[in-house]
Amino acid sequence: MISHVHLPVRDFERAHRFWTQLLPPLGWKLRFCEPDKPWAAWQPVHLDGPTGRPLLVYGRPLEGEPNPGNGVMLALLAPSRALVDAAHAAALAAGGSDEGAPGLRPNYHSDYYGAYLRDPEGNKIALACHDHLG
Repeated sequence: MISHVHLPVRDFERAHRFWTQLLPPLGWKLRFCEPDKPWAAWQPVHLDGPTGRPLLVYGRPLEGEPNPGNGVMLALLAPSRALVDAAHAAALAAGGSDEGAPGLRPNYHSDYYGAYLRDPEGNKIALACHDHLG
């Protein structure tokens, strides 16, 4: 099980607007937001309380200037193909950039339906539904 993923950001407010549009359609809720630090974390809706994992955390790294990793990608599970489409559209409307429109990706497996984008900081994100006719 994953504890958490942290994505570095330069502009917390811009990042927070982006993630606030992308994650709720996928069934995630805000766990905390501390703009003074700055950082925020989200968790799947079905996981309640302070120990619910995994978390998606974004904020300024303690080590200094952020640098999106080459080859690093966060893949978010969507419960349906329609929600891949909706989340991709929401992310683009919130300032993300397209890296691959929603559609089947049979090179991964026959039921893989996904989309790819970058958040405003340049981090690569996949949206994936693995269900047959999800």
